[in-house]
Amino acid sequence: MVPLEQLNRCAWAERSALERAYHDHEWGTPVHDDRLLFEFLILEGAQAGLSWTTILRKRDAYRTAFDGFDAERVARYGESKTIELLSNSGIVRNRLKIAASVNNAHRFLEVREQFGSFDAYIWRFVDGCPRQNAWRSMAEVPARTLESDAMSKDLGKRGFRFVGSVICYAFMQATGMVNDHTVDCFRWGQLHTLGSP
Repeated sequence: MVPLEQLNRCAWAERSALERAYHDHEWGTPVHDDRLLFEFLILEGAQAGLSWTTILRKRDAYRTAFDGFDAERVARYGESKTIELLSNSGIVRNRLKIAASVNNAHRFLEVREQFGSFDAYIWRFVDGCPRQNAWRSMAEVPARTLESDAMSKDLGKRGFRFVGSVICYAFMQATGMVNDHTVDCFRWGQLHTLGSP
């Protein structure tokens, strides 16, 4: 058995211990839990214009500030909570992104009501099965795809904000809707068995 520190990883995951842990245990792993899907929806929107590392460093603060990403509680946030969040240095203090999070909580609950779960809705964009890619380097990985375009368009029609196609593709990567680990990465093979034939 190869020691963890000697395993081949996607190049981006070698910059810090935080990124390695996220890469090794989460990125690209299929997510079907609505609470965690909501968390990634909010965090990917918060990332717009920033690095994912910045968001990872603030993730615990986000979980505290946003009540564990309980969509029902976030949907009830009013102006006083917005002011509180804007003064929280642990998160990205951007009024538009905070307002989008509250709005998206409402839209998330509407989708859940219509489809039974957000999971049932969002995974339709890949027909319920992770897309398996076989990239040799991260330079080959696209920033968006036809599926992320379709997801972005549909989420936008439903009133979601901060859901452009690039954000949607990052969400798809994070939640395992696509396997974008490079083929030389130890996680690629582990996750490849979960995908479509």
